[in-house]
Amino acid sequence: MKLAHQEELQVFRQTFRRFLEKEAVPHYEQWEKDRLIPRSFWKKMGENGWLCPTVEERYGGAGADWLYAVAIIEEMERVGSGLAGIALHNEIVVPYLTAYGTEEQKQRWLPGCVSGDLITAIAMTEPGTGSDLANITTTARREGDVYVLNGQKTFITNGIHADLIIVVCKTDPSAEPKHKGISLLVVERGTPGFERGKKLEKVGLHCLDTAELFFDECRVPVRNLLGEEGKGFYYLMNQLQQERLVVALSAWVAAEEMFRTTLDYVKKRTAFGRPIGQFQHTQFTMAEMATEIELGRAFLERLIEEHRKGVDCVTEVSMAKWWLTEMAKRVAAQCMQLHGGYGYMEEYPIARRFRDIAVTSIYAGTNEIMKSIIARRLGLGEGR
Repeated sequence: MKLAHQEELQVFRQTFRRFLEKEAVPHYEQWEKDRLIPRSFWKKMGENGWLCPTVEERYGGAGADWLYAVAIIEEMERVGSGLAGIALHNEIVVPYLTAYGTEEQKQRWLPGCVSGDLITAIAMTEPGTGSDLANITTTARREGDVYVLNGQKTFITNGIHADLIIVVCKTDPSAEPKHKGISLLVVERGTPGFERGKKLEKVGLHCLDTAELFFDECRVPVRNLLGEEGKGFYYLMNQLQQERLVVALSAWVAAEEMFRTTLDYVKKRTAFGRPIGQFQHTQFTMAEMATEIELGRAFLERLIEEHRKGVDCVTEVSMAKWWLTEMAKRVAAQCMQLHGGYGYMEEYPIARRFRDIAVTSIYAGTNEIMKSIIARRLGLGEGR
């Protein structure tokens, strides 16, 4: 892996920012109206080397340090939270392929993931189960050289565009404890028995592709089993540290962006004959937000460094995920209030940010689950 040099990393960030200013910023509002980011943008990302930067060179990637991935996440979030589907592809789904895929699977799939020809998704959530993965009802029974997959998934990011979907399923529904029966199957576009449902309409993240998926006697080749049968739950637990760190990082960037635009607004907006930034209440509110954002960044930088080095920091990442997403929601509410009536208008960025930030405390494990993880690791409650 190529280690990040600060000057090179800064040039990389600036180059990517210019790419986004040309290829994403002018089109973002239209993507929001269309409720979808076009595949053509994914292809441009791939052609310019912005997809899956940490994938090894022999599979088409750059073999880059994870700090380059962090820079991509940050710059995309500054454009808009709807680009989260690309972050999910880069840093959440593809790492399952690199960590648990066979050499044949890597050769077959990773080059397309890097080029943008293959878009990925991971299907965990079901209509009857959210964070309770041990009780999923999607099943896969083996018949010779195929698994026959049956079930339904919902709230799946990249569900409409996805060409490869890692499906969390039960290959042994009778296993005790239940989580030992979970496996991961990679379902490819066009597999018989696989159908996409409707593109889901959400409160926010309008351009983020989110869908329902259906599997009816879906015949998946055994060679598409990811890792070992019955080990799926452990793979999920191993990868959730990075997923939750990505969410925490994105929430922090969103908070910083909301603060930045609001600071500019309160310096210019006048009321009662002077800028509203001169009122003590505004000053105190801005000072409090600035402090929380700065504290959050310091914590994040420590966790990013530990994660790069392979340190188990699940407890601290769980803390960061719940605290930073809740902090970002507070920032959104306070910034909208400081905008007054204009904050409720679509033409002001704070309106979109206010809508988009709410779900961050829900996905990648609700913040209540994060607190439960922290409590268990403190030696409290069941399973300590």
